[in-house]
Amino acid sequence: MSTATAAAPSREDFAKLLDESFTTGNLQEGSVIKGTVVGIEKDLAVIDVGLKTEGRVALREFAAPGRQSEIKIGDTVEVYLERVENALGEAVLSRDKARREESWGKLETAFKNNEKVSGVIFNQVKGGFTVDLDGAVAFLPRSQVDIRPIRDVGQLMNQPQQFQILKMDRRRGNIVVSRRTVLEETRAEQRQELVQNLEEGQVIDGVVKNITDYGAFVDLGGIDGLLHVTDIAWRRVNHPTEVLNIGQQVKVKIIKINHETHRISLGMKQLLDDPWQGIEGKFPVAARFKGRVTNITDYGAFVELEPGIEGLIHVSEMSWTKKNVHPGKIVSTSQEVEVQVLEVDPVKRRISLGLKQTMRNPWEVFVEKHPPGSVIEGEVKNKTEFGLFLGLDGEVDGMVHLSDLDWKRPGEQVIEEFKKGDMVKAQVLDVDVEKERISLGIKQLQGDPMASAGAAELKKGAVVTCEVSKIEENGLEVTIAGTDLTAYIKRSELARDRGDQRADRFQVGQKFDARVSQFDRKTRKVAVSIKALEVAEEKEAIAQYGSSDSGATLGDILSTALKRATDKPETEAAEKSEKAE
Repeated sequence: MSTATAAAPSREDFAKLLDESFTTGNLQEGSVIKGTVVGIEKDLAVIDVGLKTEGRVALREFAAPGRQSEIKIGDTVEVYLERVENALGEAVLSRDKARREESWGKLETAFKNNEKVSGVIFNQVKGGFTVDLDGAVAFLPRSQVDIRPIRDVGQLMNQPQQFQILKMDRRRGNIVVSRRTVLEETRAEQRQELVQNLEEGQVIDGVVKNITDYGAFVDLGGIDGLLHVTDIAWRRVNHPTEVLNIGQQVKVKIIKINHETHRISLGMKQLLDDPWQGIEGKFPVAARFKGRVTNITDYGAFVELEPGIEGLIHVSEMSWTKKNVHPGKIVSTSQEVEVQVLEVDPVKRRISLGLKQTMRNPWEVFVEKHPPGSVIEGEVKNKTEFGLFLGLDGEVDGMVHLSDLDWKRPGEQVIEEFKKGDMVKAQVLDVDVEKERISLGIKQLQGDPMASAGAAELKKGAVVTCEVSKIEENGLEVTIAGTDLTAYIKRSELARDRGDQRADRFQVGQKFDARVSQFDRKTRKVAVSIKALEVAEEKEAIAQYGSSDSGATLGDILSTALKRATDKPETEAAEKSEKAE
């Protein structure tokens, strides 16, 4: 049985059918296709895309931003097919989307290879501008427009320029570009070329481009150099505007070039003679000069001796007496002062000056006017745990130590009687000019009790007459007759017998004899004892009139001694009478 079968199509047949599918208008939506301009109606171009299918596209889509369209009938153009047929039977076409699709491919390649792209800034939006990158719209942040902020961007609008793609996301349709990066790269290339033509030590003309607190930027013909404030002049310049103005032409010297960072350091003062040359001869130590105060700090004041030469008056060298005062309270800026050179260091470029050295040392003046032994009067400035401070002539202070307040009473007790502001008289005891100290004494004005006539004859063991000045439970306070000395008798020293050792058996004003038991002029200690006197008298009586072993009592011995002392004058008178007969 024979069966009839159809012949299978050959490879040539498939190729033919494929070609026919393209020519017969099997158009795919969402793709870029070619078409022919068959007509122009007002602001629309009529485009035939095959199969007698036509579409209309706005003429503005065939023009660059800000320009007129130059399309004409018969031109072949690429368009993006959105729909094959709409409700009117026309194809929905877009030239913008076609250009965008084509542009995205080129931009992705440029972004991958880090290449620059050409575009046009055509609109301003929030935070920046929009850029047409041959159909693709990119965002240009305001910070990426130029190296320095610019106010007027109008001159850059609708002008073809180079941009660098910073970021792109095709899915979201976002592209971010930068014009600043391109300018910086170009500038860096120019700077490198300019820097290669410059040398350290070279003198060059420039124009002041910008001024800051720390210096000025000078344009050297396409590249900037920094003229630091300390290199403008040899003298102190507080701010560059004191010497320079923007736009001013200046001659500068290249001090240093950093070929890696392309930073150039400039100097103006280096073109002038160094005023520190031979400084030791111009300002010898101990010499005095007049200068102007240029700057005041917490640690002192700077004085300009001549243009470019400044010295420092340290706070410790400003005043003899004002030790903890800010320099601004002693001198003021621009004030003319006389100073003395204390030290010159040409290597470190430092001159130490003294202000107080131009005035006499107030301690020397004081000791000339008030030598030791003089009596002065001063105001109580301060009370401390070790004495009083008195304000004296010449703004100096003198100290009265606690031990020099009173001869008899402890200083801790006496100092409470003084208060700030009191005017007090004192005697100058000592003046140490080098240590800036003045020692004073108040008790010395009253005379030393130890130096009185009666006290000069006192010694340990002497019998003195005492007068009770104060009665206390533990003893008596007495004054020694014939002197200004005060002594204290302990209760245990009031009598030989324990039963009589009572202070209450005495009265204020009562007088009695006692024996000096301690007398030390250096420590100024004086002590007397009734007990010691009684014991001494007992020993003397026993030695003359009896022995303690004879059985006689002390009363018997003293009675016999007293009788003999009474009878002795009568016996001597009788003997004289017998001899006369």
